[in-house]
Amino acid sequence: MEVNNRSRILIIGLWAVIAILLGRIFFIQIIDSSYKRDATNNSMVYETVYAPRGIIYDRNGLELVGNRVSYDILVTPREVRAFDTLALADALGVDTSFVNERMAYYRKYRSRIGYQTLPFVKQLSVDQYLKFAEMQYEYPGFRGQVRSVREYPFNAGGNLLGYVNEVDASDIEKEPEVYKSGDYIGKTGLEAAREKDLRGSKGYHIFLRDSRNRRQNSYADGEYDKPAIPGKNITTTIDAPLQQYGQELMTGKKGSLIAIEPSSGEILAMVSSPGIDVDVLSDIRSHYGKLVMDPNKPMFNRTVQASYPPGSVFKLINGLIGLQEGVLEPYYEYPCSQGYYYTSSRKLGCHNHRSPINLTEAVMMSCNAYFCYVLRNLLENKKYASVGEAFDRWREYVLSFGFGEKLGSDFPAELGGNIPTSKFYDKYYGKGRWRFSNVVSLSIGQGEIGATPLQIANLAAIVANRGWYKIPHIVRDSSRTEYSEKHYTLVDTSQFSKVIPGMWLAVNGGWGNGGTASMASVPGLDICGKTGTAQNPHGADNSVFICFAPKDDPKIAVVGYIEGAGWGGSYACPIASLLVEKYLTGQVSRPELEERMIQTHFIDVPAN
Repeated sequence: MEVNNRSRILIIGLWAVIAILLGRIFFIQIIDSSYKRDATNNSMVYETVYAPRGIIYDRNGLELVGNRVSYDILVTPREVRAFDTLALADALGVDTSFVNERMAYYRKYRSRIGYQTLPFVKQLSVDQYLKFAEMQYEYPGFRGQVRSVREYPFNAGGNLLGYVNEVDASDIEKEPEVYKSGDYIGKTGLEAAREKDLRGSKGYHIFLRDSRNRRQNSYADGEYDKPAIPGKNITTTIDAPLQQYGQELMTGKKGSLIAIEPSSGEILAMVSSPGIDVDVLSDIRSHYGKLVMDPNKPMFNRTVQASYPPGSVFKLINGLIGLQEGVLEPYYEYPCSQGYYYTSSRKLGCHNHRSPINLTEAVMMSCNAYFCYVLRNLLENKKYASVGEAFDRWREYVLSFGFGEKLGSDFPAELGGNIPTSKFYDKYYGKGRWRFSNVVSLSIGQGEIGATPLQIANLAAIVANRGWYKIPHIVRDSSRTEYSEKHYTLVDTSQFSKVIPGMWLAVNGGWGNGGTASMASVPGLDICGKTGTAQNPHGADNSVFICFAPKDDPKIAVVGYIEGAGWGGSYACPIASLLVEKYLTGQVSRPELEERMIQTHFIDVPAN
């Protein structure tokens, strides 16, 4: 009886297994149409669908970077049959030698390539592609793939926007799940900084390949295709017309021109000159070698990567620190005998002006000697045990103005500049063996101080705001709360009103009365500014100017930094003021000055 029960159980189990197998076979062969297709030895082929990159807009909705349709021609070497090389080359706009070389390469590595589909020619225009499409049936193994490539409706900010190029091995290694050979990635500028937002997500179409590896119809009528997801659009803080105007003013000059909205930290214009024209960006591969070899380094973004001595604009910081530390009052007067003797025989020179003068006049006239006295009093302040200790405190103040370290902007590759430490001088001169006379050049923003133009522009914004700044940034992004926070300097806000009268007089007091920035004067705009002339080891002095306007309700803060242009009031000053006037009024009231600034070149300008 027990044996019969076991036999019955085994028989029932066997029939159950048979039923499951029969059901699975029925599902595969009858119900699932995809398996019916595969029964004829078909295999699936994935064809990538590329997502269009996000569009980049300026602050007012003008399109800075968009997309246009382009086509890549792909080839599956094992599907290629004998063809008319001359006709194909003509259709694709390439030489026959190119076609022959590529096909020879495929034949050589036939076993390694297998049935891979590879790029053959990239970025054909629509007209070129249509020419190929008319005869595509004659070229089995060749097919087109739609791509979007960047276009630039507005000539504004080549270095700022950056360029897109093919991924390299390091890009693929960093994100192998995202990129493969032949993909594109933002390499510089905004394209690189916001790559994850702009790139979107690739999709794919699934096709079937028959037993002879020929591509057939869509798999499951496209049910399992994955659509591409376009990249996110980005709105920048840039004012496109202002950016374009700034580039025009900087034609033939080497340096930077930056404008910031003080209340928000939003960058209105960010010009690195010489720069990359947007026409070049759209075909960077063809121009890359020439750009790299250009001795003026147009690919080098001076606004955030160049470290310069700030020159006399730095006097504002020393004056403010002196006021905060109690070693300076606005009415203090110091003499100037065309300079300051920091030893019995060595003098830091200054231009000829009346003497003695107070703080307002010293700012207005940009007196070197006055600020030598200020820094000496700071470093010899008796409340500190040593010059080194006083220097470290001075450095803390300077760092609070955003110097000596990265500001934290959303722009890539920002450098931090340099503010020396007491340890640096201890190592150079010996601990306790150096004093003010060894660092006198710091009084006027020279010596071991290095600052980026963005940091100098931020100084203009700090003074405009009377003691605080928001981190300068170029993308409006509500998720980045750090750009809405106020950063206060270690100098009390009440002290800033004591240096601004000198800045106003520097512009509006007239050169005859000592104002070094009279060329920046525009009636009714109340521009406040400070000139700077920074020593340049490679030639003529660098011309520097910072300003903001209007005086009591600042809407814009600007720095102009022009290499080899000489005195600060000569070129940086008028150029910066033209940018201010254009932004605040929409026009320029000094056409002769504008024309002279545009036509004055310190470096060769490439012919169009």
